[in-house]
Amino acid sequence: MRKFKVTLEQQERDSLVAITQKGNHPSRKVLHALILLHCDQGRFQDRCLRNEDVAAVLKISRRKIDGVKKRFVEEGLDVALQGRKGQRVYEKKTAGDFEAHLVALSCRRPPEGFSPWSLRRLADRVVALNYIDSISYQTVRRVLKKNEIKPWKKKGWVIPPEQNADFVAALEKVLDVYKRPYNKDSPVLCRDESPRQLIPQTRTAIPAAAGRPACYDSEYERCGRGDIFMLREPLAGRRMVRVTEHGRKSDWASLIQEIAQRHEEAAKITLLRDNLDTHGPGSLYETFAPREAKALWDRFEFVYTPQHGRWLNMAEIELNVLAGQCLQERIDNRDELASQVAHCQAHRNNRNSTIQWQFTTEKTRTKLRRPYPTIEM
Repeated sequence: MRKFKVTLEQQERDSLVAITQKGNHPSRKVLHALILLHCDQGRFQDRCLRNEDVAAVLKISRRKIDGVKKRFVEEGLDVALQGRKGQRVYEKKTAGDFEAHLVALSCRRPPEGFSPWSLRRLADRVVALNYIDSISYQTVRRVLKKNEIKPWKKKGWVIPPEQNADFVAALEKVLDVYKRPYNKDSPVLCRDESPRQLIPQTRTAIPAAAGRPACYDSEYERCGRGDIFMLREPLAGRRMVRVTEHGRKSDWASLIQEIAQRHEEAAKITLLRDNLDTHGPGSLYETFAPREAKALWDRFEFVYTPQHGRWLNMAEIELNVLAGQCLQERIDNRDELASQVAHCQAHRNNRNSTIQWQFTTEKTRTKLRRPYPTIEM
């Protein structure tokens, strides 16, 4: 068997050391560089490592070492590191006009009875429309990937109305409120709520183990519901969460009363909220005596998010964080639900977690021009 001897020059040795110690290189290239460095007779001279020793150190086969050494001796350092380039020439099946047709087709509605587009369905459709003689679904996948299109993926989003002055007025009012500096005498708070179904486990779940995820039975039983009221003070990094049986007017009025007691030194409390009819000043008069209701109402400034603009409410962002952190499991009673959200509330309050709000009026007029009736698109 022919023996291949590796003798590196100092410049080659330095470049191989640099590949193994720094930079972003493929693991295959790093491994080949280590093989050449360990087999370098110019470095080890009389005590050159044998293939068996290198294989034991790098945990590879001796045949792999012989292949790298052979390519280095016969074809040079670059081929030894990166391998030989394939000699086969593939004919390009798709051109720019076909890709344009495919992209346009993937953005249309799929045929009746099918939703959404699949790669195989797109491949069959372009052949049926005579855009191309034949094509595989993998070629379709590469074209869509290159154009960053995923026709099977849809993002849920609240789309603002087009050219709506009322929406714009409420939008810019909310953004102006968020620009206010922190002032304990005039705090800014955001409020939102989320209903939660109470669902128990009807069968014992199988716990997770090595190589196996946890398994839950799909059967469930309803045990009522609970309403999660979220109150968020953005600039202070605090939040208050309450769990009630229903989202009634009396529950909302009691929350307003608790807010007023927590901020008893504040002259005016700005409360940003949605347009739900049951959560208005009239609920205070239905719950409290007129004198107390009027005193509470006078302490608050209500700022409303626009219709189709609840995403402007930071309390909704906080509710999404809450759902991701502690509401992934099934919960079957309100006491357990209240305990879970209380722990999450304490954790985030102790960390003083804040929201970095970047949306401003200037950015709105530039990027969200659809609802503005006086800005041309």
